Amino acid sequence: MPSQPIRFFHRGAVVEVPDAAPTRSVLDWLREDARCTGTKEGCNEGDCGACTVVIGEAAKPGDPAAVRGLSLQTVNACIQFLPTLNGKVLFTVEDLKAMNADRLHPVQQAMVECHGSQCGFCTPGFVMSLWSSYEHHRACSTQPTRQQLADELSGNLCRCTGYRPILDAGQRMFDLPATTLDTAPVLAALKDITRDAAFSYTAAGGGDRFDAPTTLTELAALREANPKAQLLAGSTDVGLWVNKQFRPLGDIIFVGAVDEMKHIVEQDGELYIGAGASLEAAWAALARRLPTLTDVWLRFASPPIRNAGTMGGNVANGSPIGDSAPVLIALDAQIELRKGPRVRRMLLADFYIDYMKNQLEPGEFVQAIAVPLAAMQRQLRAYKISKRFDCDISALCAALAIELDGGVVKAVRLSYGGMAGIVKRGAKAEAALLGRPWTQASVNVAKAALADDFKPLSDMRASAAYRLQVAQNLLQRFWLETRTEHPLSSSATSVFSVMPHDTSALTGARSTP
Repeated sequence: MPSQPIRFFHRGAVVEVPDAAPTRSVLDWLREDARCTGTKEGCNEGDCGACTVVIGEAAKPGDPAAVRGLSLQTVNACIQFLPTLNGKVLFTVEDLKAMNADRLHPVQQAMVECHGSQCGFCTPGFVMSLWSSYEHHRACSTQPTRQQLADELSGNLCRCTGYRPILDAGQRMFDLPATTLDTAPVLAALKDITRDAAFSYTAAGGGDRFDAPTTLTELAALREANPKAQLLAGSTDVGLWVNKQFRPLGDIIFVGAVDEMKHIVEQDGELYIGAGASLEAAWAALARRLPTLTDVWLRFASPPIRNAGTMGGNVANGSPIGDSAPVLIALDAQIELRKGPRVRRMLLADFYIDYMKNQLEPGEFVQAIAVPLAAMQRQLRAYKISKRFDCDISALCAALAIELDGGVVKAVRLSYGGMAGIVKRGAKAEAALLGRPWTQASVNVAKAALADDFKPLSDMRASAAYRLQVAQNLLQRFWLETRTEHPLSSSATSVFSVMPHDTSALTGARSTP
């Protein structure tokens, strides 16, 4: 297939880029080529939020989170590759000023009035996250609570101003004269540049290819024909290989244009999560059915990361400190793999062989994750332990599930991340509980067995001794919250004081299948 230019809508016009490297970041293009320097480079790894931009697409019919026909999502420009913008719209802080020729946008004006900026380096990123919140809530005729604003800003780090005046600004912006994004010209432009057929791009002068198939069949054929190509979904991990490790990726196969990979449906007694579904959509779907997962969902990375990254990619990555795998393993999830026309399944717990090694064959890819609905009837808790409450990598993540029959343990899953080279279950601790009364005495035996199940490592996030002690303590906490007599609420077992999360007003919750 001949190369096509990258086409997207930015600052009121269609942009065509024929000569950028496939791994050129959106941030570098903005600052160096488009001369839009409002977007800042901070960490260059999707952690600080200084580079936050908003990506728009034509919303799917019936999307309850749509903003007048547009789907808007915050992402980190520093780790998004430019070809992934093809057929989309890019909003940056410069666009907000253009919406009001004679005055600041309400988001910006609120930041001024509430003294929400000191050095100002992080401010454009905060403004774009607040603008996304502003548009979503105004489209639904709602206003976010202070806690909802804190959740939506968890991917934006401020070193000098502090969050109190920024949260004040987030509430104040709804009191100012409204400014509404005119989506009509944007949607018209998207209609002109959206390609139904697969997109293939090679920079002028040749080099590595960037292929974006639009169907599962095309993706499977491409992957089988080029098994050494780099699969790319949300770029939340692969982007760091380029930015931090300076790794050449070679040919790239982008899965983000395959709508079939994004489906989340209940069918045949399971929740079927396409591997291309965003982390935000997948976690929202799980939390809707298991509200006890809400805390881990909202603490998983940040909204820009969850909007871009996929649960399939998080699972396929195989990191022992990824937060999806412990929860999915505790729910007896299966992973669905595809190679050409062949599809096979296995338990996710059996997918991981060793550190960063799995059962994928050359030319094979993760197609979906299937979670049995029956497993969601168990009592389940997930606990994330990290140095920073929001937007941090886990030192330890535990997903603990139990099913009781008359006070006796009928089924149990004790799944831990950060305790070994792979995410795995505590088999001996589970055996110590199975068929036994769910009592403190049984839990004490299981806690001791965890020392035989896991030999964790010490690293920059935690020592081995700390990890083992915390793993045992979390099992104790799980029992306190699920014991048959006088169980404690999660607020009684946590040291954190967080306002209740009203997930009904969150973008992800509104769009949950």
